[in-house]
Amino acid sequence: MIRHRPTHTRVMNIHLSDGLLQNMWGDPHSANLPVLAVERRAKYLLLECVLGSVILHLGMSGNLRVVDKDEPLKKHDHIEFIFANGKALRLNDPRRFGCCLWQAPGECHSLLSKLGPEPLTDEFTAKRVYEQSRNKKVPVKQFIMDNAVVVGVGNIYANESLFKAGIHPKREAGKVSLARYQQLVPIIKETLAAAITQGGTTLKDFAQSDGKPGYFAQQLLVYGRKGEPCIGCKKLLTEIRLGQRSTVFCSQCQK
Repeated sequence: MIRHRPTHTRVMNIHLSDGLLQNMWGDPHSANLPVLAVERRAKYLLLECVLGSVILHLGMSGNLRVVDKDEPLKKHDHIEFIFANGKALRLNDPRRFGCCLWQAPGECHSLLSKLGPEPLTDEFTAKRVYEQSRNKKVPVKQFIMDNAVVVGVGNIYANESLFKAGIHPKREAGKVSLARYQQLVPIIKETLAAAITQGGTTLKDFAQSDGKPGYFAQQLLVYGRKGEPCIGCKKLLTEIRLGQRSTVFCSQCQK
């Protein structure tokens, strides 16, 4: 769990644009709740208050913006949290795949209870992954993308990490040795850390907290390079589908 403690932040009001959405705190005009902490777990953002936590998920292309509370609403602004400092947090979700949920104090929502460790923490270890992989026949690429194993390893970085580790994406997870997981796990950590530094590689409609466009540093070794030469052996890269996701690899370098 990634955690930040804001200072002097209170939710004064909540506006819900959709009649199907129910206000989680009763009368929205009497919310007036301090935000004790802002946390992230996998792709979920949690606003911890004294009565519980709001759980937000952006779906496919939703975004959160911090704006002045008097700024006019945009189309598809579905949820708005008004703060005592005059700012507003707005969830904009054109495709409506996102969600806003409630978690009572001391409880763990079912969406969070079975999640694996965060990839950049000490809990994500080769030993843990190796033990979880025993007798697993699922391809290793799908295995490391399973949120019950580790959160945050998406399709792009699974491709990239397996290439760097020289592991074929179709190899059964249970047939990958401890030694190879000891090589793969640090590579996953390094790949994700580098991506964060570079600004990530994601949908082109990604926006920063102020609504301005995000930035993208595309320095990919295999993903999106089907038919191009491998940077190592120069053999043309192959693309297949695993779990209905694009999977690009070098049949010479990855075994």
